[in-house]
Amino acid sequence: MGYADPNQTGTGLRQRLYSRAFIIHEPGHPENSIVYLVLDTQSGDTAVRDGILTGLQELGEEYRVYGRHNVAVTGTHSHSGPGAWLNYLLPQITSKGFSKQSYDAIVTGALLSIKRAHEGLIRGTLEVGTTEIDDANINRSLYAYLANPTEELDKYNDNVDKNLTLLRFTRSDDGKDIGILTWFAVHGTSMLGNNTLITGDNKGVAAYLFEKSMVNDNNTAEGFVAGFSQANVGDTSPNVLGAYCEDGSDEECKLEDSTCGGRNEACHGRGPYYGLNDGGTKSCFEIGKRQFEGAKGLYSSMVSASSSKSAPIVGSTVRSLHIFVDLKDYTFPLPNGTYVRTCSAALGYSFAAGTSDGPGAFDFKQNDSGDPNANPLWSVVGGLVHVPTEDQKECQYPKPILLDVGESKTPYDWSPNIVDIQLLRVGSLIIVVSPGEATTMAGRRWRDAIAAGAREMNLLGDSADTEPVVLLGGPANTYTHYITTPQEYAVQRYEGASTLYGSHTLDAYINLTLTNLAFLSAKSSGKPSIGPLPPINTNRSLSFIGGVVVDRAGLWSVFGDVVTDVARAYRRGDIASAVFIGANPRNNLRLEGTYAAVEKLSSPPYLSSPASQEDGNGDELKARAETWTTVRSDDDWELVYLWKRTSEFLGTSEVTIEWEIGGDAEPGTYRLHYYGDAKSLGGEITPFEGVSGKFVVA
Repeated sequence: MGYADPNQTGTGLRQRLYSRAFIIHEPGHPENSIVYLVLDTQSGDTAVRDGILTGLQELGEEYRVYGRHNVAVTGTHSHSGPGAWLNYLLPQITSKGFSKQSYDAIVTGALLSIKRAHEGLIRGTLEVGTTEIDDANINRSLYAYLANPTEELDKYNDNVDKNLTLLRFTRSDDGKDIGILTWFAVHGTSMLGNNTLITGDNKGVAAYLFEKSMVNDNNTAEGFVAGFSQANVGDTSPNVLGAYCEDGSDEECKLEDSTCGGRNEACHGRGPYYGLNDGGTKSCFEIGKRQFEGAKGLYSSMVSASSSKSAPIVGSTVRSLHIFVDLKDYTFPLPNGTYVRTCSAALGYSFAAGTSDGPGAFDFKQNDSGDPNANPLWSVVGGLVHVPTEDQKECQYPKPILLDVGESKTPYDWSPNIVDIQLLRVGSLIIVVSPGEATTMAGRRWRDAIAAGAREMNLLGDSADTEPVVLLGGPANTYTHYITTPQEYAVQRYEGASTLYGSHTLDAYINLTLTNLAFLSAKSSGKPSIGPLPPINTNRSLSFIGGVVVDRAGLWSVFGDVVTDVARAYRRGDIASAVFIGANPRNNLRLEGTYAAVEKLSSPPYLSSPASQEDGNGDELKARAETWTTVRSDDDWELVYLWKRTSEFLGTSEVTIEWEIGGDAEPGTYRLHYYGDAKSLGGEITPFEGVSGKFVVA
């Protein structure tokens, strides 16, 4: 999904999206295991997780050790992927409802990644390390961050977490590495609101570069997997040059509310390559590259044993816990003994203002007073959903409620009140699986609370002299928007307005995870009560997404025909391009396949041999077919697939394939190859191919 803009409709593919699965078993006790999924999606999701869990049970007995308690479904928070797959109505609205095709693709890919990880299980070791990446994230909501207590702010050098943490997976039999899993906080908003190509955003780039770099590495096993998981991402931005007014003034946006001349629409964050009319593409690659370089440098130092910031994970205990909790009215004590409560989910006026990464419309502002007279359109929209009670207004105070989504049930639930609480443990490592986007300070408080709780109850047992390593990953399982500190909530910028359950949302999450922390003990054999089950809306979700009716090649044309061919020669840095008679890509998502390829001529069409033909020198030749080798697919960042419906009435399409020829392209003869699938009026889908002319890269 993109930026909740109905006009941001996909037109093609720059990078395939992946599920990467990491499984850890306790030796001799496969029932004690965890599965950590990193999906190239906006977040985890209630229904997606339910589909994955159902699919695991259907895979057979050996997969039944994976279930509700130990499977974490996290998203990288990319804002440049397909939409229409989430469980609740609110995020479905701008994507015209629910698409079973999108949902099934995510579930199928996740299950396949788990199956492959399970089949590759082998005894091994884990090592964790940290490094700092100074130039890949900034705080986009600094005014709210600075509302936190001064003594707390003084504990940190930066207003976002600059640490990247890397978990290294090494198999014991030959010492080869099979994967790495990292956590680093930066929003997946490098690709901008005017981008219409599918990508994994900056974390997709980082994973792609890391895995590509390991293909011929002697330290790694075949099939090496690099996961770049999200962390306390809430108030971070990859637009590291800052937020400026694009109204002609070129001034910095106002600190308090991210406006320009009193309006928010012109305030935009700028990535490292701001100014290029490329939808954020080059900035996205750069932020991904910076994460890759930080992770690769740390990994290399761990391999050479030269890192002073890495250590083995101590202990072999593997534990997990998961419960559902209804936060509609959860009452609990704060550490000082004061009882507080959470509220039914609601979004404030500043939610509609968006952020400098993707500003909203209709003159909404962050840090908004909520004066309904300033926003008559959204006041009407808000009136179409549940009208908040006085008790709800008091509970959510100082948030002025725009959408009372937790109590809106028509035609089905708009947003979740029932949330996931999940913790994973491997030896001295504890992972907090967050359903929402925790801000920088919220994540710090949550991690610190878990670390203190683990020390207090001697959770690590015999490893008591080892400090617990506490990480936070998400948004996961059920997407619950944002998690701010109470001080940030009071400011009511976008993040506070999007903190669903009131000012004590973070306190509730900390309370619930600490309350259940003892279940991670090596001595614990039980599981907490499951709690109330959330609704699964896949079979009743609305959809206004039209299906593919028919594809036609057009008069005197055949699918795969070349409309505009490549030039005869290119240099590195050029773009080779061809246009084909195409068909709708939704006919076949080509999972594990490709829509486009760059092929290199690897052998000429003739060989010298005893045969019936002679050349001018008297040598006999034997004809044979040319041999072409695929060197790029649509997994590669520099190969772009573009689809355009040229006539809705006739059902005709064109597909453009562009290869941005990089500096690592070898000299030689190449061609572009298009793979498509056409749908007849009767519903039959037929595959076809198209091939461009040859061209030379010098």
